Amino acid sequence: MKNFVEELKWRGMLAQIMPGTEELLQKEMVTAYLGTDPTADSLHIGHLCGIMMLRHLQRCGHKPIVLVGGATGMIGDPSGKSQERNLLDSDTLYHNQECIKAQVAKFLDFEGTAPNAAEMVNNYDWMKDFTFLDFAREVGKHITVNYMMAKDSVQKRLNGEARDGLSFTEFTYQLLQGYDFLHLYKTKGCKLQLGGNDQWGNMTTGSELIRRTLGGETEAFALTCPLITKADGKKFGKTESGNIWLDSKRTTPYAFYQFWLNVSDEDAERYIKIFTSLDKETVDALVEEHKQDPGRRILQRRLAEEVTLMVHSREALDTAIEASNILFGKATKESLLRLDEQTLLDVFEGVPHFTLAKTDLGLPAVELLTRDDVKVFSSKGEMRKMVQGGGVSLNKERLESFDRLITSDDLIDGKYLLVQRGKKNYNLLIVNK
Repeated sequence: MKNFVEELKWRGMLAQIMPGTEELLQKEMVTAYLGTDPTADSLHIGHLCGIMMLRHLQRCGHKPIVLVGGATGMIGDPSGKSQERNLLDSDTLYHNQECIKAQVAKFLDFEGTAPNAAEMVNNYDWMKDFTFLDFAREVGKHITVNYMMAKDSVQKRLNGEARDGLSFTEFTYQLLQGYDFLHLYKTKGCKLQLGGNDQWGNMTTGSELIRRTLGGETEAFALTCPLITKADGKKFGKTESGNIWLDSKRTTPYAFYQFWLNVSDEDAERYIKIFTSLDKETVDALVEEHKQDPGRRILQRRLAEEVTLMVHSREALDTAIEASNILFGKATKESLLRLDEQTLLDVFEGVPHFTLAKTDLGLPAVELLTRDDVKVFSSKGEMRKMVQGGGVSLNKERLESFDRLITSDDLIDGKYLLVQRGKKNYNLLIVNK
């Protein structure tokens, strides 16, 4: 079997590891789990490092379990959070679980007959009928308050880093997460928990609970990946408009592709190791080729292609590349018409937008595009000159006559009109219905 720990090391995906973990992984097929929070019906790219850990784990011959925290997601984890999460009802949680499984299935093999086929479990299934008295007796008695208070995540909340302090509900979180590990150890033979480095305290509580409950000779281990940041130290995966989601309805494949395409050289070199399955020889060759000519953005392009292909599809990747070419390269009216509405808006997000009334249609282009409220051209004279020089396009087709009528037949999706001045100056006109 490939060495899972060595795989993580060269990729920069190993933060902390309990003694004995690597030896266990070399000795037998290990069942390992990683928890994810089902408070949304989609994962975002902040979850990807953990999912990639599971992918590498399975490729190294071990068995991954994805734990959806239906119960713990109802409570809130104090690790690095400033406030408690909203409570969700069970129907919403199960809907979110199914959506998440469909996304994770692109990274892991759930369907195979091999002994290391992936599984998904929901801790709500074993927590929903667990009474408080049973929990206090079976779990609470094994872990002291002193042990729980010593955790960094608890100390930060108690020392005033959060306005509202730490509720009892959140304080019990590490015991709930610890019980998940104990339950999976007893029912699935799960000996390893994976997670982000902010989870180290909760994860070691789980290992400790297993030892104290089942005996000191019991083996249970933890391994974390670093929290991914950008080269400037800022949080990874966030943009001004929010998270970059894996669901194409929340983040279009074009916007997803563009996120990766626009990362810095330094980040691209790190991210291509973390977020793709490319082997070391391929990555090293790409890094070397990129250094020869950084302007070609070889690393960013390959990174964007690999991640978009994994998360979405070949068709979605081709559409994203074609959409990118509309703004930055040669494109036709046909390629413009193939875009769905949200992708069209994503592509032209940064260009000037003007709003028209439906009654404005039927006017000559020179009248419409030089009005005070639609200032695509500063004057009629400027527009005439540019049209005569072949420098104006309407929906990626050259405008042959400056006084040609603009009608509803020109609209994309019955609503949009794209006007291009020269090679790079775009304006998007939006017709109100």
